[in-house]
Amino acid sequence: MGKSGLVQSGTLFSNQKATVIWLTGLPCSGKTTLATGLAAQLQNLGFTLRLLDGDVTRRGICNDLGFSDSDRTENIRRIAEVSKLFVESGIITINAFITPTEHLRNMAKQIIGAHRFISVFVNAPLALCEQRDVKGMYLKARMGEIANFTGVSAPFEQPLNPDFVLDTMQRNEATSVNELLHYILPKIKAKNE
Repeated sequence: MGKSGLVQSGTLFSNQKATVIWLTGLPCSGKTTLATGLAAQLQNLGFTLRLLDGDVTRRGICNDLGFSDSDRTENIRRIAEVSKLFVESGIITINAFITPTEHLRNMAKQIIGAHRFISVFVNAPLALCEQRDVKGMYLKARMGEIANFTGVSAPFEQPLNPDFVLDTMQRNEATSVNELLHYILPKIKAKNE
């Protein structure tokens, strides 16, 4: 603790470099599944982290927001600010959010800081995402029952320069998590290890 009683960034968790790992992709592309798998692997290796997921935050901190452009912006802004607090406390944060536009992804990166932000594009074609949709959201969106649904009635801009791309059509869950883990590990290990 510093003189002010505040935790100094990174001092509690000397084995890790606090970083935000931000997974973006279409609904049902596999973001939450991969984030959960990565979190479990990292916890098994002794890292301290927090997982933030779009469905969970929409029921809590962002439950007053809809899916208009301004509400989507505010949703991502809040998540980025919360993520920044975790990272400033030395905690690795794994985020699974659609984050459908370059503007939103760049805003999150700017809030958090480019030096502690890793963007991961979970790349799955729309047809595969629709097959994986156990809740029937895509069908409801196509029938007009859900407005502003990303991939149907709202756009998803493919990331221009993600740090890492996972093609979930070509790889199973275990392989994807393993590939992501091997990419992430060197970036989050403390330099003194």
